Amino acid sequence: MPLATQGSVKTLAPDDLKGIETKILLGNTYHLYLRPGLEVIERFGGLHRFMAWDGPMLTDSGGFQVFSLGHLRKINDEGALFRSHIDGSEHFLTPELAIDIQQTLGADIIMAFDECCPYDAKPESVREAMNRTHRWAERCLKRHKRKDQLLFGIVQGGTSTEMRRESAEALVSLDFPGYAIGGLSVGEPKDLMYPITRETAALPPADKPRYLMGVGSPEDLVECVSCGIDMFDCALPTRIARNGALFTNKGRANIRNARFKKQDQPIDPHCNCYTCRTFSAAYLHHLFKCEELLGYRLTTIHNLRFILSLMEQMRSRIIEGTFAEFRDDFMAKYKPVNDEIRTAQKAKWLQAQRAK
Repeated sequence: MPLATQGSVKTLAPDDLKGIETKILLGNTYHLYLRPGLEVIERFGGLHRFMAWDGPMLTDSGGFQVFSLGHLRKINDEGALFRSHIDGSEHFLTPELAIDIQQTLGADIIMAFDECCPYDAKPESVREAMNRTHRWAERCLKRHKRKDQLLFGIVQGGTSTEMRRESAEALVSLDFPGYAIGGLSVGEPKDLMYPITRETAALPPADKPRYLMGVGSPEDLVECVSCGIDMFDCALPTRIARNGALFTNKGRANIRNARFKKQDQPIDPHCNCYTCRTFSAAYLHHLFKCEELLGYRLTTIHNLRFILSLMEQMRSRIIEGTFAEFRDDFMAKYKPVNDEIRTAQKAKWLQAQRAK
């Protein structure tokens, strides 16, 4: 799911998204609640009409954004007291309000309000947050009334397999139509994230979708699909596109690099996106050197189409029964970003969110 955090996927219009065959978008409850506010969106009959998107949409509950605020929030059993990163105004977000907001936004899939912990939190803090998430999940179910929306629960439990199992069992007993895995990809190394994902994905009923929140690098998508995950969202493809980093079948390429100055071929000859069908790598290099806004749009189109195409390929190979071969071939060719660099970048991003 490309992120339409504030009602738009950065640099792209709805026609661009349809052109790359986007099936579903993710909107952000926290940000839309603060700006433009529910009164405005309600006047338009919901977020779909407000942003002119007629396809499916998922909204999160705001739990991760509240977690990211750090010193600007306080959490108790009733909810989360936080200060807006925009104007410092004080708000109290409860499970009931999170559901009311999402019912007003009118997304097709909405999320229960949860408490997310840092991956290195003490076990007692993780357990407290997990138990609170379970109680909040019950309150969310009780509050939710719209029959045209699916409400997903969110499994927490940090990096403890025991608590992950306990959390999954508690939420499955509430019979949600789908289950998300939260509290991963928050700075932990991949050799810790992958086994937790695999073990947790095996816990919900086989006929219920699994959604791993906040994961979107190509190698993570392939590995986590092998773990049993069905749905993903992440700001990574669009964020790095605006910094000139483009996905290719061999890994990321920095379009600012001098080697692209005279390249008459597209950045990825295997890609069928508008950018690669129309423009050379040399032209993209020129746009970024000149800081032309068109460059951000073209690289975003490419990165999102690359990710969506990757998901389509995996789906086809699963249906064909040849996914294992696809995974091995992809991993042999694709060079991921060094895990230490990735972890440092993630920590820097989280710190920036908390500083807002």
